[in-house]
Amino acid sequence: MQQSFEPPGEHLQCYAAGSTAGSGGKGAVCSPVCGHPYAGLVSHLRTSWLSGRTRPMEYRVAQLEALGRFLDDKKEEILEATASDMGKPCFEAFFSEILLCKNELHQTLNNLGQWMKDEHVGKNLVTQLDSAFIRKEPYGVVLIIGPWNYPIHLLLVPLIGAIAAGNCVIVKPSEISKNTERLVAESLSCYLDNDCYAVVTGGVQETTKLLENKFDFIFFTGSPAVGRVVMSAAARHLTPVTLELGGKNPCYVSDSCHVQNAARRLAWGRFFNAGQTCIAPDYVLCSLEMQEKLMPALREAIAEFFGPNPQESPDFGRIVGDKQFRRVRALLGSGRVAMGGQTDEEERYIAPTVLADVLPSDPIMQEEVFGPILPIVVVANMDEAIDFINARPRPLAVYAFSSDSKVVNQVLERTSSGGFCGNDTLMHLTLTSLPFGGIGNSGLGKYHGKFTFDTFSHQRGCLHRNMGLEALNSPRYPPYSQQKLGLVTATFEIKRRGMCTIL
Repeated sequence: MQQSFEPPGEHLQCYAAGSTAGSGGKGAVCSPVCGHPYAGLVSHLRTSWLSGRTRPMEYRVAQLEALGRFLDDKKEEILEATASDMGKPCFEAFFSEILLCKNELHQTLNNLGQWMKDEHVGKNLVTQLDSAFIRKEPYGVVLIIGPWNYPIHLLLVPLIGAIAAGNCVIVKPSEISKNTERLVAESLSCYLDNDCYAVVTGGVQETTKLLENKFDFIFFTGSPAVGRVVMSAAARHLTPVTLELGGKNPCYVSDSCHVQNAARRLAWGRFFNAGQTCIAPDYVLCSLEMQEKLMPALREAIAEFFGPNPQESPDFGRIVGDKQFRRVRALLGSGRVAMGGQTDEEERYIAPTVLADVLPSDPIMQEEVFGPILPIVVVANMDEAIDFINARPRPLAVYAFSSDSKVVNQVLERTSSGGFCGNDTLMHLTLTSLPFGGIGNSGLGKYHGKFTFDTFSHQRGCLHRNMGLEALNSPRYPPYSQQKLGLVTATFEIKRRGMCTIL
């Protein structure tokens, strides 16, 4: 997932998200040039958290409901802002930025009472009369840094879990999607409690200073390179982190698959949001025979989705910025342009493009594409495809298409990735019941649904013992003896269950 800290603009400000839900007033405003305002902001939020203000379930529900009103009230403004930032089609923006956020919100509100309950656990013989449980506690003051490609979804979904878990939160939207950043900074303040939630805007300078503060948890979505910077800053305070990164997501297309269906699902996943999606299929692995079959099917799918000239289609987005446009355009030199390839720098338009005969050494195979280009790398068979995947950093997602479920299962069992989807693309992201996150170079930690609540909760192991019955404790006290050791062993030992061995 691409993320960079750009130089700040002239009039950037940090906004502490405003008064209690629905008050309509802007929260406290401070300028980054006034010294180091973030230490005071973090301190203010920590005071609120220590007061216990965010802990009651009623408070958490009220703030989450206020967040729902933000999504409802600002729906049109969100659609306009994302269209201005990256030409995001209304359908894609509503689906990814609003509908999926509302799903996360409703899933959380529907289950929060159950998630918050103490989880009682098994006990040994000595503690049978006591209470042993896991208490789900907030970390404290957490920082959420969002990216530009899904600037509402990837900011608010973790915020939902952080609020649900009882934390105070500073959110940092991306400065690259500047219209959405402005909307969040100016409008979120009208809905959330400004003593507990804040929005900080700015670029690399502001983010660097923000990361100098001690947080209790940091949640970052962006590139592996910036993820290392965030993790290094967190390490200075021993702050736990979740890093939602990205990488090159492979898609194996076997010779035994419905070519037209595979092409449509591939094209949708690759060209959704103009390819600026961290879990988009980054490249295809298939045989030479399948490459020749896929070409006309992909051409047909692209024409069906976007018409004869995708530049005129209202359903195809644009690259977010000039810097990003130039980077993606440079990747068109890899392999052979089988379809597409047209660009317009003024509009930051890059046509839906398929590259054939791409070599592993080509530039496009050295970095995450993050644009509307689909390279195809020819392999001899499934085994070679799996070896190709396993020889590279573990991706955020692996995709496999085949009419033979054994092939799909082989790819699943013999590869490692943050997530997996067979015979489709992106769709695993839509399930709040599945954890979403990377592994290795593609990320650390997971979220969505209850997993988000768990990510922002410290699971505190608790044992509450009876003050009486002291005779039960005497075997563990000195002076020690063999008899006492026998009693302690009998009451504390966990034995392996019996196993039947077939000779």
